[in-house]
Amino acid sequence: MIKLIATDIDGTLVKDSSPKVAVEIPKVMHSLMERGKICCVASGRQFYSIASVFHEVADKIVYIAENGAHIRYQGENLFVQKMNREHAVDIIEDFRRYRYHTPDSPLEIVVSTPDGSYLETSNQNFIDLIHHSYHNKYQVTQDILAEDITIIKIAFYQKGSIRSLGENILIPQWDTKVKTCMAGEEWVDFMDSTVDKGHALKFLQEYFRISKEETMAFGDNANDIGMLQTAGESYAVENAREEVKQEAKYVCPPYWELGVYQVLKQLK
Repeated sequence: MIKLIATDIDGTLVKDSSPKVAVEIPKVMHSLMERGKICCVASGRQFYSIASVFHEVADKIVYIAENGAHIRYQGENLFVQKMNREHAVDIIEDFRRYRYHTPDSPLEIVVSTPDGSYLETSNQNFIDLIHHSYHNKYQVTQDILAEDITIIKIAFYQKGSIRSLGENILIPQWDTKVKTCMAGEEWVDFMDSTVDKGHALKFLQEYFRISKEETMAFGDNANDIGMLQTAGESYAVENAREEVKQEAKYVCPPYWELGVYQVLKQLK
């Protein structure tokens, strides 16, 4: 019997950067939790962004935020993994070097802490994206490195697609030092090398004393693979990348057909 359910958001439940999920999703989660199941949302987004999307059940669900660097449940931080400061500084300096790599679509940066994020930008369109689409708790600063903060994740953003820069330059450059991955078409994420949604899901399995066979997970992108491997019942949505589908036990309909909801509503 399934006791723990974990799902990604962007590309799995909704189009990337969407501020809302279909009303059916929190409703079915509420129903499942009423029957004793644990529902978890596992995302590269920060805790505050996830909570705003799932406000109807915000005080009941478990949060795997920042790709697993931050786990929160019922107002308590269960787990926080900070980045090596030297690595974080070098990545931020890389951002500054690559910022205008593509002048028509310059890079943007989000530096996450357990209590919100920092932006180093003057681009109002990007600020509006973070505010209105992601509902992040954030501050804009002229120099992130001057801030006295605990860094748990760094994300580079490029409107349209960052995939070429990410897969050809950033990920090969950093993947022996930190955990780095594509998190959708427009984001590259950097975390401590131990951070992974799969590790976070395993932490929750141990915390709640739930087995892999009693766990179900849904995802679409590379940063979901570890989570799918940690669940006995794993689903990639139809719109997922091919390598993600290969790691999943099943494929369900795409997010625009509410594939995750279609599976969840059949759970007993």
